[in-house]
Amino acid sequence: MHPAQGLIAPNEASRIRLTVVVCIPSPKRPTRDDAPPVKPLLGISLKVLSALVFTMMSATLKTMMVRYPIGEVVFFRSAFALLPLLVWLKWQGDLINAVRTTNVVGHFKRGFIGTSGMYLGFAALSYLPLHDAIAIGYASPLIVVILAALLLNEKVRAYRWTAVGIGLVGVLIMLSPYLKLETFSGGLAAGPTLGALCAFAGAFCSAGAMIQVRRLTATEKTGAIVFYFFILASALSLCTIVFGWRMPDAQDWALFVVAGILGGIGQILLTQSYRFADTSVIAPFEYTTMIWALLFGWFVFGDLPTATVLTGATIVAATGLFIVWREHQLGLLRTKEFQAAPQRPSV
Repeated sequence: MHPAQGLIAPNEASRIRLTVVVCIPSPKRPTRDDAPPVKPLLGISLKVLSALVFTMMSATLKTMMVRYPIGEVVFFRSAFALLPLLVWLKWQGDLINAVRTTNVVGHFKRGFIGTSGMYLGFAALSYLPLHDAIAIGYASPLIVVILAALLLNEKVRAYRWTAVGIGLVGVLIMLSPYLKLETFSGGLAAGPTLGALCAFAGAFCSAGAMIQVRRLTATEKTGAIVFYFFILASALSLCTIVFGWRMPDAQDWALFVVAGILGGIGQILLTQSYRFADTSVIAPFEYTTMIWALLFGWFVFGDLPTATVLTGATIVAATGLFIVWREHQLGLLRTKEFQAAPQRPSV
């Protein structure tokens, strides 16, 4: 023992022990500074950039549709999308836990529905101008409202039902040029008519996939949801090889790789955008895809939209924005009611 340690008197030792106890910091209470950073401008920028990337992917794949079966296109789009996703998950530092799952059946349902929607969406791209296929796909958020009420028992009030009804009128306006009686003279083989029907059916599948994703988010991480979707889409589309695939040349290999990587990057940007801003802030910028589709359609494919399709797309976009705004208002109201309610005293 050091000699100096024996020089502390009993009373002084008690005071020292008391001082130590008093100086122990109390557990830190959560404050607003501990909340995740909210950067709406960054979130909006990532969302707009993801819309651009997804449109570039669609434009790239549209050039491949005339030369390759849809199953082959879906396979390469999904398989090569895994590359940036795995790099991103590895960079996040927890690759194994990010893809761990306890709900294989749920992932299979989401993968099957989502892959069906991808097939239908690519089929629509092969028959329709880029902007028309994307515009008809705007029906998906409206269908989500209907499916959420039917399958998830979500309460949908009159405002949203009215907006959905008006939005579906806009969808019918967009479909009207393709669903005239004379377009059926060649049966469903009449390309644009078949493309419009595929686009609308694809919107239904996309809505169903969104509902399944909502169920998965209760127990699954975002990385796992995206990872297993790409895995299942690749596996399901690979089964179509028995119907005959074509070996891509060097240029088309490069295009397939680019399209797949763009799809993976677009998914990462989309996921990250919701980390920096609320859904009600981010969601309206989904409609910027129409701007990119118009530009790519004009400069790459020489297509210009008809006034009918533009009118219908504007109605659908307006109703979608109204639904987002209404949900935002209801969210603020619920927050105020919660804050105003008497809180149970802590023990």
